[in-house]
Amino acid sequence: MKVSVIVPVYNMSKYLAKCLDSLLAQTLEDLEIIVVNDGSTDNSQEIIDEYVQKSEKIKAFEKPNGGLSDARNFGLEMAVGQYIGFVDSDDFVSAEMFEKMYEKAVEYQAEIVLCDLEKVNERGEAFRDLPQSPQLPEKIELEKDFRIFGEMACFACNKLFKKELFQNHKFMKGIHFEDIELIPKLVLNSKIIAKINEPFYKYFEREDSITRTHTAKGFDMFLAIENVKKAFDESPYKNFEEEFVRFFIFQGYYSFLAYVAYVKDKKLKAEMFEELEKQREKYKISKVKIRSYKRFNKNYLFSLPIKKQIYYIIGFICPKLILLS
Repeated sequence: MKVSVIVPVYNMSKYLAKCLDSLLAQTLEDLEIIVVNDGSTDNSQEIIDEYVQKSEKIKAFEKPNGGLSDARNFGLEMAVGQYIGFVDSDDFVSAEMFEKMYEKAVEYQAEIVLCDLEKVNERGEAFRDLPQSPQLPEKIELEKDFRIFGEMACFACNKLFKKELFQNHKFMKGIHFEDIELIPKLVLNSKIIAKINEPFYKYFEREDSITRTHTAKGFDMFLAIENVKKAFDESPYKNFEEEFVRFFIFQGYYSFLAYVAYVKDKKLKAEMFEELEKQREKYKISKVKIRSYKRFNKNYLFSLPIKKQIYYIIGFICPKLILLS
């Protein structure tokens, strides 16, 4: 089997058919689709059963609810493919995604292949591109060029992974930001990354995902960063210290600020700003370095929409003003 695609499902009956249709339409023939029902209480299992009847490519499993990481890890145990992909059950993908990514993996002997994403609305219409290091070549030899580590979006879903990478690594259960905790460690265990700057992955952004109240689980970000730092210090790439700094700025600072923006509780928001400052000092990263951070060779802060720029600048200078808003 060339590729195993793992699809965790938890109460996604409204979107599941579109996801599975896109996987059955894949131009790569030698592919299995591992659907893990993680204790759904809606009619997701009925839909899964229908699709099992449609194609032998679909292998369905049921388990008690354990969360996204647990479902993905379960799928990894069942997978027999040379390479592993992950697709969330409310998203969908282009028909050629896994064929083209597998071809790049073989061509460059890459442990990881990544593609671009685009956000789509309820009607499946794209409204925002999410490019992934467009300035870098298709083949990235990490010992020669480690820049991608400091600017890569840590999604599991837009990547293809050599199965051997998961021999010693699994998704951490019970935390937010499980992708940020794991994906950099898989990069640190790799030598070659290949990339395709085409938006094969369609990332569905629901309204409730934007308006949902964020909680103290946001502090898990710093557990993820700490675990990545330990792996970084033990890796062959530990001399690329500047790239870990860039990783922290993008994931640990800007991504955390974006999370805090949706925290409703003022006391919790204040505690999060305080912890962010502690983490910045822990890793000895100046605010000047944060403001001058470049992603894709462009200043990240000033490439953002004006409202976000203002929010981040206030966050740098005087977060108390945000608390008063």
